[in-house]
Amino acid sequence: MTSFETVAAAFWDSGETELTQPPLTAAMVTAAEAGLGVRLPAGLIQLLRLRNGGIVADAWDACPAAPNSWAADHVPFDHLHGIAPPGRELSMALQDTGYLVREWGLPSPVVLLSGDGHTWVALDYRDCGPDGDPPVVYLDADLGQELRVAHDFRTFVESLTPSADFPDD
Repeated sequence: MTSFETVAAAFWDSGETELTQPPLTAAMVTAAEAGLGVRLPAGLIQLLRLRNGGIVADAWDACPAAPNSWAADHVPFDHLHGIAPPGRELSMALQDTGYLVREWGLPSPVVLLSGDGHTWVALDYRDCGPDGDPPVVYLDADLGQELRVAHDFRTFVESLTPSADFPDD
């Protein structure tokens, strides 16, 4: 595993995208946590302070995992949702979790970090409660599959590796 600090230093792909929100402020974090009803992991906030959402660098775009609907040995993680400022609409952000959970019939409470509608990487607060340190899970909405991929967010980030390292299935 690579240290969190090493991954964080090179986590983001170059350039901003439509997924990138305005620079993160303490007020945005407070509002997002209040709206989501959970405390977000410090490591997540640290990454979002560097860039508030966007495309993950190719060096960190997959997480080793047990066999799942995506692959026999990993799950994708090519982008990370940011935190939108209050009042901003039509942007993919962590605050869209409530709507997306209802739309896709996902378990709750979770916070969706990344996904395409059919599959998601999420923080899972079901066992740890809103102030706990949630594990990271992979959710397949179509198959109803859930897979824990890391004990917590920091461990998840330290486990990230290039998807190119995995053989094609």
